[in-house]
Parts: sequence; structure tokens; C-alpha cells
Amino acid sequence: MATGSDLFNPGTEEEQEEEEPGFSAKTLLPKLLPSGSAGREWLEQRRATIRPWGSFLDQRRFSRPRNLGELCKRLVRNVEHYQSNYVFVFLGLILYCVVTSPMLLVALAVFFGACYILYLRTLQSKLVLFGREVSPAHQYALAGGISFPFFWLAGAGSAVFWVLGATLVVIGSHAAFHQLEAAADEEELQMEPV
Repeated sequence: MATGSDLFNPGTEEEQEEEEPGFSAKTLLPKLLPSGSAGREWLEQRRATIRPWGSFLDQRRFSRPRNLGELCKRLVRNVEHYQSNYVFVFLGLILYCVVTSPMLLVALAVFFGACYILYLRTLQSKLVLFGREVSPAHQYALAGGISFPFFWLAGAGSAVFWVLGATLVVIGSHAAFHQLEAAADEEELQMEPV
């Protein structure tokens, strides 16, 4: 039912639903990322370009490269070909690192809890400190500052370097030792100038 204020502020039903208070995904989760569909599109693109895991993990397709030229060629081609699979390998290593480190879980809970509290606080009113309004970026920096000792105690720095190192070793060795797809070789032969 339209009220007098709705007549002066026309909008779609979706916009009106977004403005209504209540428990929805938008009020339960803070907007840490910019709004828009860029992240969603990127994730959908990654999911759409995943190569079959069977061919990705097929042990018969692994062999030692004959020379340095073939090694470089395999690295470049396999990273291009299995790029989405490698993204999910990276995310899996992050998940493994977080799940196996209870202190890191606590640190992440403190950080996201502080962000959520700040988000709820900004829904009620603007946060003012010493007579100045605090921007959302500064509020999240404050949440990071509050949770920094927990990340330090949890060894988050070493966890980051472990994930990066493990990712480079796993992806690098897969890309170096996995034989190139036959279709990619045929395309290269067709595209060579005569």
C-alpha cells in the first residue's frame, strides 16, 4: 500500500525492500566489498572456465619435460589452460591453512566481529570521535587495529607466506610436469604463419 511519502519517492519494489529494516543478507553481512556485480561476474567466469578435474589430476598426463624450452612452454600454456582450477587450488590452500590453525580462526572471528559491530553501529547513527565523523574506511582500519594482536599471536604472517609458497610449489609443479593438451598443440599448428 502506497503512503504519502511513497508518492514523492517512487522506486521499485526491490529498492523499497532494501530500505526496510529486518534480518536479510544485506544487514547480516557488512559491505566489505564495493557493491556491484563485478565480484559475482568474476566468480561466475572462473566457475564457467573450470577444466574437468579428471584431466587436471590424470596421473598418466604427467611427465618430465625434455628441455628448458618445453618446461617454459608447459608453464605458460598450463597456467592459461587451467587458470580457474589453479584459483580453486589456491582457495583450498587458504581454507586448509585457516581450518588447521585455531588461533587464526579466533583472529578472523575477532576481525569480522569488530567489522560487524561497526557496521551495525553505522546503521543506527554516524560514528563521531572527537567531534569528527569517522569514515567507513577508518572504521575498518580500527577493526584491523583491534584484531592485529590476535593475528600476530596466531602467526598470520607466516600463514600468508606458507599459503603463497605452497601455492607456488603446487601450481608450479603441476604446470611444469602436466603434459600439454592435444587440442592446444593443434591450434598452435593451425595458427603458425606459412
